Amino acid sequence: MTEKRGHKLSFHEISKAYGDFQALHSTTVEIDAGEMFAVIGPSGSGKTTLLGLTAGFITPSSGEIRIDNSNVEAKPPFQRNIGMVFQGYSLFPHMTVAENISFPLRVRKVPKNEIASRLARMIDLVRLGGMADRYPSALSGGQQQRVALARAAIYNPLLFLMDEPLSALDKNLRDEMQYEIKEFHRAVGSTFLYVTHDQSEAASLADRIAIMRNGRIEQIGAARELYEKPDSRFVASFLGHANIFDIGQLNQEGNGVTLQTKSGLLLRSAYRSDALPGEMCVCVRPEAMTISSTTPATDNLVSGVVEDVTFLPGAVRYKVRLADGMQIQQQQPTNRLLDAVPVGHRVNLGWAASDTLLVRQ
Repeated sequence: MTEKRGHKLSFHEISKAYGDFQALHSTTVEIDAGEMFAVIGPSGSGKTTLLGLTAGFITPSSGEIRIDNSNVEAKPPFQRNIGMVFQGYSLFPHMTVAENISFPLRVRKVPKNEIASRLARMIDLVRLGGMADRYPSALSGGQQQRVALARAAIYNPLLFLMDEPLSALDKNLRDEMQYEIKEFHRAVGSTFLYVTHDQSEAASLADRIAIMRNGRIEQIGAARELYEKPDSRFVASFLGHANIFDIGQLNQEGNGVTLQTKSGLLLRSAYRSDALPGEMCVCVRPEAMTISSTTPATDNLVSGVVEDVTFLPGAVRYKVRLADGMQIQQQQPTNRLLDAVPVGHRVNLGWAASDTLLVRQ
């Protein structure tokens, strides 16, 4: 197991306002030492503000930021000892790989023999052996990313901030670099605050994820927890695909819930003691549904006509129009032995009551 050498990062009622605009409402959250903590959300949700407050680029309107037990909200960026990796890497084009990586130590007047020792370790850690004398223009995007990681780590910062570091890369390279960053995190054992707009990237990397909207954290949890147990309609819709049904009537019955959607569909859900029709809606994940020309024995069953079929890497996604006009999605793994259901075909969609998730509006 990797030794956790990171430091605890805490926000206590931290906020930021620009005049009448509240970029970040009062927020309290603790990030454990050595944790990979991701923050995701749409544009304007507050995730970049939270990152800027941590780095010291933005002055908070109220609240405290602590690294371990030390308050840092009043310290300028250069006194916080934080490593940062930007979206564009920000490598010096006139410096070699070795010069870029060692730059933070040279600025700090670290002795030459110690610089050489740390540089050798970092180049080995990010697998850039034989490239020390190259300039950034001679490196691939992934290699430049590794230089940026090594430069941020060489002076042993208290924690790492990563601002959408993979957004400029193509999909295959992003997937490769996700693995690189995860391995790097394991190797250094430090605390990472990782901001991204890519849900799958966050799910792949993070121990926990915070989903933000309108300057507030909507929910925090591991990727699986957020996906399987979303607290709200926004979280259910933001992380992955979701079929959302509005509730008209709802009745608790024994160990389950019977409900009628506003369009008249009758559905069954697992028991939830706080379920109220005006405050809840239904979320059903596309992969929780089955699609069939027959009538399967299942807790929930709706019928419709296939409007679109999309082949994705490893999956087939159907869009089905119900009689009430609602379009819902069903997704299943590809199977070369089974023919796809054609567009225009009438089908039945079924799913278990346990997959009918009741979430807040």
